[in-house]
Amino acid sequence: MNLVNILLATPGEGGSGFATFIPLLLIIVVFYLFFIRPQLKKQKETRKFREALKKGDKIITIGGIHGRIIEVQEKTFTIEVAPEIKLRIEKSAVAMDGAQEQQLSEKK
Repeated sequence: MNLVNILLATPGEGGSGFATFIPLLLIIVVFYLFFIRPQLKKQKETRKFREALKKGDKIITIGGIHGRIIEVQEKTFTIEVAPEIKLRIEKSAVAMDGAQEQQLSEKK
């Protein structure tokens, strides 16, 4: 039996085999459009944001630490959180731009 015969085979009481797959296909399409695609888009934007960070930018880490980037390495940043206090963090630990957060708090 080839694929066409399998899809068009009647599974019992009328209707084609393909008709039984339509709800499953619709679920997959909806799942992709509402869950997978937006998540991939968000990940892409986050990656671009982290790659665009440079020395002097103010950032906020996932843990809520505010700091200013003083050195950029391949996979890490060195940030200054207070005068003469430096931390080395992973690039993936950066949550948002500190200047952007400051603008949001000023609007409130």
